[in-house]
Amino acid sequence: MISSLAASLEVLGFRVLVGLFRPGWLKEQCESKGLGVHVLPIRGMFGWRWFRECWKLVRRERVSLIHSHEFSAIVYGWIIARLAGLPFVGTIHGKNYFWEKRRRRLAYRMVARFGKLAAVSEDLKRFVIDKIGLADSAVQVIYNGVEPGRLVTQEEMVKSRTELGLFSKGLVVGAIGSLYPVKGHRYLLDAMPAVLSRYPDLVLLLVGRGILEDQLKEQAKELGIERHVRFLGMRNDISKILASLDVFVLPSLSEGLSLALLEAMAAGRPAVATRVGGNAELVVEGETGLLVSSNDPKALTDALCRLLANGTMRETLGRNAVERIRRRFSAGRMGENYQQLYTSLLRIG
Repeated sequence: MISSLAASLEVLGFRVLVGLFRPGWLKEQCESKGLGVHVLPIRGMFGWRWFRECWKLVRRERVSLIHSHEFSAIVYGWIIARLAGLPFVGTIHGKNYFWEKRRRRLAYRMVARFGKLAAVSEDLKRFVIDKIGLADSAVQVIYNGVEPGRLVTQEEMVKSRTELGLFSKGLVVGAIGSLYPVKGHRYLLDAMPAVLSRYPDLVLLLVGRGILEDQLKEQAKELGIERHVRFLGMRNDISKILASLDVFVLPSLSEGLSLALLEAMAAGRPAVATRVGGNAELVVEGETGLLVSSNDPKALTDALCRLLANGTMRETLGRNAVERIRRRFSAGRMGENYQQLYTSLLRIG
């Protein structure tokens, strides 16, 4: 999302500098788009060296506005913005249990008083306002966006499956997300025996890594479905994986606005998603995908089987999903919305 936003803003005439706490895939992604990237490592809670180096960067590059994402970066970025007398925007992407600690609630109240908070869904905005105790006007909703996609052809699907070592025939379901409890993978695995009883050649792809990997592998083994489940780990070829799927599934227990779901819809994949967070703002029930209750293996089973049984329905939902992303959730629209926010704070235009 950060690399897409930065690239969109540069197209709109901004000069964007991306600041990161550490190198890695995000640095590579931003650099591949020709963005200026600065890695400023932070050590310890009050990393004074980070503040010194960030201050120097802000002054040297004549920064006009600072925009940070998620709690730690929001707090550090806001402090630099206050010291430099600059406008500040902080985007909240998820719920992340920050309300459980009083100091975090106080920090967000201070940021909202001397800056602008953005939430990536209406559901998240309502949550933030309720938990932190902010006025409605203190938080603005700006949806995440991705590059508009298109329907994957049958030839592309076959090619992608071949490159992933899958059979060109047979049904493939996939979930993309970190292997953490909040992503709900255990309920998806619990749903699979009933799905496989109807579609015995089906394969489930789980993309991502995390603390539950060994536990989920053991669960698949105990359920007797291990040969149907492939743990692919962290991947940099998500477009290939999405092209291989008949159905994308998001069994999360909590979400802000899922980038994985956005990307799947942009690729024309019909989705089954839990009715949590911003998912219901993204998926139009029965039109671009299906919504189910969280923590409910049977609901996942029923929805998956409904889509797997109807190729025409999958194609229609996929086509509608591509169009919805193009109209409402494109990276370009996200950039334009942030442009309007920046302009209001900078008092330009």
